Amino acid sequence: MLSERVYVRLRDAILRGDHAPGEALKPQDLAREQGVSLAVVREALVRVVGDGLADRLHNRGFAVPVFSDRRWQEIAEARRTIEPVVLRMSVERGDIDWEARVRAAHHRLTRTPAYTPESGKYYSDAWAEAHRIFHRTLLEGCGNPVLLETFDRMWTASELARRWSAHLVPGRDGAGEHRRLEEAALARDADTAAAVLVEHLTLTATGLTGPANA
Repeated sequence: MLSERVYVRLRDAILRGDHAPGEALKPQDLAREQGVSLAVVREALVRVVGDGLADRLHNRGFAVPVFSDRRWQEIAEARRTIEPVVLRMSVERGDIDWEARVRAAHHRLTRTPAYTPESGKYYSDAWAEAHRIFHRTLLEGCGNPVLLETFDRMWTASELARRWSAHLVPGRDGAGEHRRLEEAALARDADTAAAVLVEHLTLTATGLTGPANA
């Protein structure tokens, strides 16, 4: 479907950083670049806004969100509130198959290069996807599809900010944080797993408001 292809291209371009924070997303220019109608581009833009990857401005079209927007911290607060609760449920309810999936997802994450020559100073697409799968797999043991859908929406909305944070906190030990998450989850230590996840999410949020982003 044409509108789906345009949506995917636009979403991926924003996540890659092809459009800078605050940059206007002009329907006319996008339609010309992709060789499609304005109606198709507007439909794609509305979907991207729904994902939290663009803002719809009053009488001024569309734009990539700026990082000073309180929205990023609001998303981080929502994730710190909801995801540790879901992780606790997952640790308590997850079966052996869930344990195996968590281990496999973590293994994939550790073996996927975070940076490639093509990705420059930002996380690679392959690593970003492995990262998403690891975090989602940790929560899948909860067995509640509504909670997992909530996670999916929050993840997409925060993905752009998280990717940009890669170069704001270059010395961060993300691998160690993920390892501790896996260890606590598989040890069925819900308290530790939840605490590590809160710290993990807090460090990402802090990186986006630190001196490097002032």
